[in-house]
Amino acid sequence: MGTIKAACISSIVTYNSSEQTLLQKVEIKNSFPLDDADFMFFQLIQYQGTIIVAPSKYNYFKCYNHTMKKITILFLFSLLLAFPGVLSAQSQASRKLDAMLQIINYAYVDTSNEDKLAEDAIKAILKDLDPHSVYIPASELKDMNEPLVGKFEGVGIQFNIFEDTIMVTQPIPGGPSEKVGIRAGDRIVKIDTSNVANIKITNSDVMKKLRGDKGTKVIVGIFRRGEPEVLDFEITRDKIPLYSIDASYMSTPETGYIKISRFADTTVEEFKEALAKLKGQGMKSLILDLSDNGGGYLNRAIELADEFLPDNKRIVYTEGRSSPKQEYFSTTTGGFEKGKLVVLIDESSASASEIVTGAIQDWDRGLVIGRRSFAKGLVQKPFPLPDGSAVRLTIARYYTPSGRCIQKSYEAGDEAYEMDLNNRFKHGELYHADSIHFVDSLKYFTQAKRIVYGGGGIMPDIFVPLDTNMNSRYHTDLIRKSVMYDFALNYTDNNRAALLKQYPDISTFKSKFVMTEKLLSELIAYGEKKGIVKDTAGLAISNQLIKVQTRALIAGIYGIQMHTGR
Repeated sequence: MGTIKAACISSIVTYNSSEQTLLQKVEIKNSFPLDDADFMFFQLIQYQGTIIVAPSKYNYFKCYNHTMKKITILFLFSLLLAFPGVLSAQSQASRKLDAMLQIINYAYVDTSNEDKLAEDAIKAILKDLDPHSVYIPASELKDMNEPLVGKFEGVGIQFNIFEDTIMVTQPIPGGPSEKVGIRAGDRIVKIDTSNVANIKITNSDVMKKLRGDKGTKVIVGIFRRGEPEVLDFEITRDKIPLYSIDASYMSTPETGYIKISRFADTTVEEFKEALAKLKGQGMKSLILDLSDNGGGYLNRAIELADEFLPDNKRIVYTEGRSSPKQEYFSTTTGGFEKGKLVVLIDESSASASEIVTGAIQDWDRGLVIGRRSFAKGLVQKPFPLPDGSAVRLTIARYYTPSGRCIQKSYEAGDEAYEMDLNNRFKHGELYHADSIHFVDSLKYFTQAKRIVYGGGGIMPDIFVPLDTNMNSRYHTDLIRKSVMYDFALNYTDNNRAALLKQYPDISTFKSKFVMTEKLLSELIAYGEKKGIVKDTAGLAISNQLIKVQTRALIAGIYGIQMHTGR
């Protein structure tokens, strides 16, 4: 097309859609060169059968003394000009939306908030696409990435605003919310004494209410499906470190165990450090625990999978309507390419976790054990909008090495999509492998010709049912009222000197500290003070589980106090 000229705000250039030529509409003064790519900063207006190209109110050009300074930009408007049909269709749709806003602004009976109307329109459009394409306001863009980078003080949850209600997508492992029993899928309907449901609450509002100084408390009211009433949880805020690896140790003299909770910036670095430490202790086999891992950065998942696969093995590929097929292969630098490998997954293992698991399973590199994964196989990319907000749009699907897409269907709508895990529970899938049915048309084969399926997550090679043998309402109440955590905190603070003298390091504590019946009785009495009446039947069922979890809480608090000196 070549370079054309444009000028300051009062001057315009036209594009004749019928002849597909660019014409000078008015006399240009103080002009400057304008390349094809510069057009993203100009608006298209239809005028007398012609599309007028005029500077946008969001443009990045500045006028000083009737001159305009050109700034190089990276977007390609020339792509649209190369395909006039696309330009015509897109400009028509955008003109329609813009015209509607202008009509409301000009003629509506009351004063309207144009920015809010635009945001609501964007949200409505995205709602008809898929469950993972979302709009992120400018004020919330930085905070949305915080669970994957940095650290903060608060209650430790990842959440979305779903149908004007705060929905917990994942309690951060080891964080305050997980310790009191808050689960993925819980709806927060009350914070302290304030109702927070159906009030048009924003992400920033939620964070203002839930974040706070370490040691302060907040009470959240949770609506949980299957519960007849709102459940109150008392959460003690704490520092959220956001490490990727929750645990790393030798489970047997030759078998190491590494638990990864998310795929963040530091995941592969943390993994390599843990792997080197375990190898130094004689590790020959590895258990990689990806259960409850909700995913994260795609590139970190690829790098982690590369640690287990030999050179030039396809790890994953992505493809979409406007996103050409892109393949990712392993390199020669894997840290654990030989040795027995087991990967643990469950119904909360999603996205990046499924990429790693799928690659290991398809190449028969290791054994997958657990329950069927979440089934999230969509790739999102953030697109910035002119006001500093962004759209995180699904641009492709990812596929395992054998070619299977593991994304579950979302054609029935957001509500049905969200109810998937609950339906698995109702249908008995979490307890019986034969309750899971795959479509034969989605059958694929691993390198060793074993059958695997697409369209519904990663099915493990060995199924392990959900263990509920020690669950009781009494145990649940102790957790959700923060009885066990608060008791452990008080016990450690009141006995700090004696604990440090008797257990000078965490290894000694681990081998010698016992949760005695006397200590259990003190926990029960502490619970009664907080309104949890002793349930003899429930205690008989959950006795051992309560002891183990309380001991673990004391160990964690003791370890932190010993390390920090507080």
